[in-house]
Amino acid sequence: MKPRIAHIAGSNATVTNSAALVTSNKARSRHGLELLRDESGQPIRYDALRPQRLAKAAKVYIEQFSAHPLESDAAELYGAPDGYLDRDGNFNRQRKSANDVPVYEVTLDPADGVYPLPYMAVQADGKPWEHDGAERLASAERSRQPFYPDGSRLFEEIDRLGYDDHGHSSLISSRADIDFYRVTPPAGYKQKNEVMGRDFFPYRPYHLAMSPPRGALATITNAVQQIMASGKYAGAIWTQGSPRIEETLYWLNLLIDTTLPICGNSSQRVHGMIGNEGDKNLVDSTQFIVSRAWADEAGRNRLGVVLVQEQRLFAVRDVQKGDARPGGYVVTGGHGGIVGAVGHEGTPTLTYIPARRHTYQSEVNLTRLPAEVKNDRGELLGEAIPKVSIVKDANYYAEDDPEDDADIAALIERNARRYPRAGFVLEGHSPYGTAASAARTRVLRSAVERGMPVVIVGRGNNEGFTAPQGPFIGGRNLTATKARLLLMACLLRYGPGKDKLPLYQAVFDTH
Repeated sequence: MKPRIAHIAGSNATVTNSAALVTSNKARSRHGLELLRDESGQPIRYDALRPQRLAKAAKVYIEQFSAHPLESDAAELYGAPDGYLDRDGNFNRQRKSANDVPVYEVTLDPADGVYPLPYMAVQADGKPWEHDGAERLASAERSRQPFYPDGSRLFEEIDRLGYDDHGHSSLISSRADIDFYRVTPPAGYKQKNEVMGRDFFPYRPYHLAMSPPRGALATITNAVQQIMASGKYAGAIWTQGSPRIEETLYWLNLLIDTTLPICGNSSQRVHGMIGNEGDKNLVDSTQFIVSRAWADEAGRNRLGVVLVQEQRLFAVRDVQKGDARPGGYVVTGGHGGIVGAVGHEGTPTLTYIPARRHTYQSEVNLTRLPAEVKNDRGELLGEAIPKVSIVKDANYYAEDDPEDDADIAALIERNARRYPRAGFVLEGHSPYGTAASAARTRVLRSAVERGMPVVIVGRGNNEGFTAPQGPFIGGRNLTATKARLLLMACLLRYGPGKDKLPLYQAVFDTH
């Protein structure tokens, strides 16, 4: 039996997003509408073909030697065609004239799957579709959803229409069976009373973008833990928007108690767009999970959660989106990050094994969290997710005015009133994480005294190992965003309090 993999749809995911469905010129001609034109004012040469389903079987005739411009150059290597079409379009098994066209006869069946076809739909009022919405900047009620609600259609299209460099298709289903889950998905079923911003989180149409709230981390944790503990799967694939996935994957690396692999995939370009790399990333994740290159001698995952992008395996602690282009992910921290390669000839190759604790080894995974942050089913409570703020400092920031850091003081007071588990990350000088302002240091020290731990990290992609300084936790070479997540996990495990700082530091030194 083939292995089974879980695909989990996360928010704002370009990898599960398609370009707007634009009415084709074939449909515009039929309805007497203005045609799509090129920059010279002429009708565009080709309609965009979008994957769609046939309603009934159709017999078609394919011209021989039309799949490649040099097929006919090796005509002697080919078998005979199925027949010939005369100039009136009549099919004959035998050639009747020198002008007859050799063809292959084939029946296209709806059961075959989707076919690339012109998009023939128009709006209810007869206008052509030009955008995601009925008009530019349309309301949610007058907009279509470009994201897929789960991965099932995406995986079908990759299997049906994608092929490898050997010309083979079914690149996912030939390796594994897939089950599809919606946790914080990028699209939803409005007719089933799903609400944007509560049940699903898109970023297109752009003026209607929604992001998951802080409490969604509990939803994600509980769902992924349940899936990984089900005993059904060889691993899981998480998809999410390319600027966001690095944080979610690191959270899963810390919180999910599993010995199985979790791969993250994103895409810088929408599904079906020219140069889209997301489809290949999903195929590569499937190959990586099935290969078991991740397994140690006891069969446990030795890499933790990985981001699989452009045929590279990134350790999620050390990856960050650097640019909106394929290949736009960079390694942070300056000490490795790329743990291997996948998607080339042969099996995936590992180059090193991360030394940091992860998943089943993590001191802050869901199993090790105390009962007060979980319900009676052992699930993480959304209201328990800590509130951690990122504070940035820079040279020439210090002021003589003692009220200059009133913003941080106000956050401290707000936390004291509303959030029992709260803290701060200070992104300071590189590599030491120190603040330029003595006043800012004093106000953050007061936060520690009131039970709100403070982590210091260097600015940007800091390569130095920021050490602890006084009451401040040393964030080592973590970015501020990753340090925030690790501090949140520590607050869940150990709770607030100045006396817990050694426990926090031990985790930051090893995770």
